[in-house]
Amino acid sequence: MTTLQEFSKLVKQAEIQFVDFRFTDPKGKWQHLTYQIDSVDKDILTKGIPFDGSSIAGWQEINKSDMLLMPDLSSMCIDPFTPYPTLIISCDVHDPITLKGYHLDPRHTGVLAEQYLIDTKIGDQAFFGPELEFFLFDDVKFHNSEYNSSYSVDSDEHPSNSNKSIESGNLGHRPKQKGGYFPVPPVDSAFDIREEMVSTMKEFGLSPILHHHEVAPAQHEMGFKYNTLVNVADNVQKYKYIVHNVAHSYGKTATFMPKPVYNDNGNGMHVHQSIWKKGKNIFSGNQYAGLSETALYYIGGIIKHAKALNALTNASTNSYKRLVPGFEAPTILAYSERNRSASIRIPCVNSISAKRIEVRFPDSTANPYLAFSAMLVAGIDGILNKIHPGDSDERNLYELSTSELKKQSQVSRSLNVSLDNLDKDRKFLVKSGVFTDSQIDAYISLKQKEVDDVNRRPHPIEFENYYSC
Repeated sequence: MTTLQEFSKLVKQAEIQFVDFRFTDPKGKWQHLTYQIDSVDKDILTKGIPFDGSSIAGWQEINKSDMLLMPDLSSMCIDPFTPYPTLIISCDVHDPITLKGYHLDPRHTGVLAEQYLIDTKIGDQAFFGPELEFFLFDDVKFHNSEYNSSYSVDSDEHPSNSNKSIESGNLGHRPKQKGGYFPVPPVDSAFDIREEMVSTMKEFGLSPILHHHEVAPAQHEMGFKYNTLVNVADNVQKYKYIVHNVAHSYGKTATFMPKPVYNDNGNGMHVHQSIWKKGKNIFSGNQYAGLSETALYYIGGIIKHAKALNALTNASTNSYKRLVPGFEAPTILAYSERNRSASIRIPCVNSISAKRIEVRFPDSTANPYLAFSAMLVAGIDGILNKIHPGDSDERNLYELSTSELKKQSQVSRSLNVSLDNLDKDRKFLVKSGVFTDSQIDAYISLKQKEVDDVNRRPHPIEFENYYSC
């Protein structure tokens, strides 16, 4: 664990002027408050920082609003974007009376999930490797009122700009629709932006691996090294922060929204997973695709609880505009080696330590702490109850006929359906002690408001279809 002495040493070496204390709200968004360095003393670092929990949607009532932020010094990193040297410290949220972790704090849920794995004696570490896709746009407009609703997104990479008059000249190098995978510059116009993002990731304490253009025009992805559950969820928050701020510095805007562009590929967050015990990967074995029986049971748990998991792994109404056939989004609850049309893929690897599964239906609207924790608990439920996933499916599942699709178990089709499934299939989460009934109730209530926001508002397509009925 990082000590107070190490904190003081870093503050002195980096000439830190501010300390930014960050935590994650139930929706998965980073929040913060900043102290001038002279105000940061031992008590703040060891006894916590009082704050108003009622101001965070889905948390405390006004009559019980006082909460504590407990800094995790092991998470310290220097903010690469601030004009004055600023140290970022991730925090857990504690109850000020009991001093215990707050049951609605997503990071605390991650801590409990890691401990639950140890308590089951199945393993002592769970590793997660998320892959987050995003779009870079040059212009975004949206408006909603009682009498008007509209949005528009634009990128110089969009094929629709091929005949646009541009003052400096239209240079013409653009990917076609669904033609953005791996072209070199100048068709890949954001190469330099991604390189700066990757360099910033390294400064920020992440271990970047690669970056590339994705399938859709203006769509991108960068990879960073896997880690244990809480650490990798922390890294997801850092990754998003980097992408948003580097894009902003280039006069562009980044979004992880699953489906911001109609009729083209959306943004996913594929999540690689494995469990280790005493330094050995227990997902490696002599079963299908080099997996162990334990790994197959883990897959069985994910598939069994997938429709409930969707409420946490695909946490927006927009998520289900991505999870439709025809856009390389995995909708069928099947597993297969190499097969990217299945919702669970077993990557081809050349070492025992790299053996893992990849769950492909999540997206980045998920709160990473909640999503990773829920998948781990579902997988553990599969192991404890020996839930075999059945036979693998080697077919190209994107090409199944309508009649064949009807025979397949699939992910939820809307956030509303996912929330209903989470409500009905919550026992495995609560029984583990990682989640509580009140936490799930609060989450469903928070997300149901988002469903209502969309369902109660007229849509432009409804005018097109029904205005003259």
